Amino acid sequence: MDMDFVVNKETKTVTITKEFNAGRDLVWDAYTKPELLDQWWAPKPFESRTKVLDFEVGGRRFYAMVGPDGAERWAVQRYTSITPKTNFKFFNAFADADENLHLPGSDWNFDFIDQGDTTTVSVSIYNESLERMEMILASGFTEGAKAQLQNLAKLLAVLSKKSSSEQ
Repeated sequence: MDMDFVVNKETKTVTITKEFNAGRDLVWDAYTKPELLDQWWAPKPFESRTKVLDFEVGGRRFYAMVGPDGAERWAVQRYTSITPKTNFKFFNAFADADENLHLPGSDWNFDFIDQGDTTTVSVSIYNESLERMEMILASGFTEGAKAQLQNLAKLLAVLSKKSSSEQ
């Protein structure tokens, strides 16, 4: 399976499902450790720069997508639920550089399904408003998400090879 990308305007939800050729522990780390997350979260030529990441319920990730011209687009992800290695949820909103949120936002739910040598990640994104969802989709979200997950697949291939050669 390459990637499933489903938009449901009735429920204001986008669902993305992708299978990775890596174990669940490694995939989980790629989503939860800033030094790995920043290597793949932004579609090229953008970069992801995490300023704060407190991966705990009530914690947050405050980061910027930085364009090739140096322009920063900030966002905050507030963690609302964490079940280690299997699921986490956060509320996501764009923000300014001082962490003032631009509402409405969206609720993201990540499921990590262990399939032995592969891991499937299913992400469900619920938007508070249909207008916000349509604006995000019109801004290139679909293409960005696909590029992002290709970045992650490449990173996981490198990390998997590295960890198997170290054993």
